[in-house]
Amino acid sequence: MDPHELQPRKRPQQQRSQQTREHILEAAIEVFTEYGYARGTTNRIAERAEISIGSLYQYYPNKDAIVIALATRHLDNGIDHVNQRRQTGSAATLEAVLNDIVGTAIDNHRHDPEYLRLLIEQAPRSGELMAKVAALQDASTQSMRELLATYPEVVVEDLNAAARLTVTTIELVVHHMLAAPRALDSGDLHKELVAMLTRYLTSA
Repeated sequence: MDPHELQPRKRPQQQRSQQTREHILEAAIEVFTEYGYARGTTNRIAERAEISIGSLYQYYPNKDAIVIALATRHLDNGIDHVNQRRQTGSAATLEAVLNDIVGTAIDNHRHDPEYLRLLIEQAPRSGELMAKVAALQDASTQSMRELLATYPEVVVEDLNAAARLTVTTIELVVHHMLAAPRALDSGDLHKELVAMLTRYLTSA
């Protein structure tokens, strides 16, 4: 598929256009969750969003472009909180900041576990999406490294490796545990993941 066919056709500048775009994405989550990726057609998405198919195509040329937009929004949300925390530096201890970051990651993934399962199992893996994932992971890792450097209790020797492991562990563990058919209780997941990462980062 031509990568240009995966680009949104209209990049909203006005608030109304942005609201329409978000309405389409939320409708797509509902449709993909209900019908699966193969049967989650653009016609069904437009109907659920209560807009014409022509209006939908003004924003997204096909459902693959919609999936990429959903995945990108999800990834963007995942690193925003790390950046905010690094800038404010408001958590007193490493455990407190990890508790906050893991909690935000769980909230970010809890929106619709069925959709997350579909994204893992059925959605296409385009080169554009993978490039976006890599870029966001790099940005998130850099933010995490700078954050870890501010806490004296962090004793790992390689902060670069520790930051990448921390970011990747939070994203993958939360993603897969909440999307699993027998999902782990989110409270237990939160507590145990924070404990695991705290021990890793502070054990000499």
